[in-house]
Amino acid sequence: MKYVNEFRNHALAQKLVAEIRRTVTRRWVVMEVCGGQTHSIVKYGLDQLLPPEIELAHGPGCPVCVTSLEMIDRAHQVARRAGVIFCSFGDMLRVPGSSGDLFQIKAQGGDVRVVYSPLDCLKLARANPGKRVVFFAIGFETTAPANAMSVWQAHAQGIPNYSILVSHVTVPPAMVAILESPRNRVQAFLGAGHVCAVMGWEEYEPLARRYQVPIVVTGFEPLDVLEGVLLAVRQLESGRHEVENQYARVVKREGNPEARRMIGRVFEPCDRAWRGIGVIPASGYRLREEFRAYDAARLFDLEGIVSHEPETCISGLILQGVKRPHDCPAFGSLCTPETPLGATMVSAEGACAAYYNYRRTGFPARPSPLPADLTQVRP
Repeated sequence: MKYVNEFRNHALAQKLVAEIRRTVTRRWVVMEVCGGQTHSIVKYGLDQLLPPEIELAHGPGCPVCVTSLEMIDRAHQVARRAGVIFCSFGDMLRVPGSSGDLFQIKAQGGDVRVVYSPLDCLKLARANPGKRVVFFAIGFETTAPANAMSVWQAHAQGIPNYSILVSHVTVPPAMVAILESPRNRVQAFLGAGHVCAVMGWEEYEPLARRYQVPIVVTGFEPLDVLEGVLLAVRQLESGRHEVENQYARVVKREGNPEARRMIGRVFEPCDRAWRGIGVIPASGYRLREEFRAYDAARLFDLEGIVSHEPETCISGLILQGVKRPHDCPAFGSLCTPETPLGATMVSAEGACAAYYNYRRTGFPARPSPLPADLTQVRP
């Protein structure tokens, strides 16, 4: 099996939709946590296939989108420094800060480089002993193990000119913030499958019990999402609130123990600011004291930077599932992928980018059918 085409089967998708229609008896709001799931939902029109009782709310599941403006401005300040090789994954290069993006800094002479792994930065540091190599370490728990490993190896190998600018965020505290918000409408979650592949789902079980909310660990293909919705609706209709694993072909309850151990060796929890949302307690990672020599925020004295969000951008409300992209007055006019006001428009996992690419306005009056052959839809 390729584990792609098999999960875009048109006939099975129609059966899942029919079963959801048979099961639901009242209105429910289900939030998908992952931006990859959001793109799958919008791209394939899955939300339009569901019965009107089911509303899918888009959550803060895009790591690029939730990176705070202050952190982006700090990254840009470092990237402008002489003698610095600033490294990042490609999806951060066009994310706007208060004044421009990393592409513009590169055009102005900054040494900004795209890498595919933080371990590539160690090679750069060894090859350029007279330069300071800085990696922009963003992401959820998914990218944390590799970033932790790069610091672990730099420490073990004695590479003094490598550091990371840490902006890691974690999913469970964000879910708690949503559930405790006075604006909350969410009654069930589709959990991010790739995060749970690393962390497992044990830490979600207390949340399900405390807030009486079903949590279904879910994959990213159309059948994954539809089955995740079905499992969530079955729990809601029966009054259950448990953690279920739809993504069984990838995720185990304990996750990846080695990856979790590496995270725990190098990082510790900390409060973290989320773009458009604010500070969520214990929702991020920072380097442990024994690894603070590799902390770019300390090395470059970046704590004094204060930034302000564009007033017209409602990305914070979109990331909380309160608003949809087409509710924003700037959507598709002042804010486009070429001229983004916020990261949700430029990121490959951003909700605004999904709506812009696949559906520029609100929902059509009547649901549109699934493509006759989902396997032919471009990945």
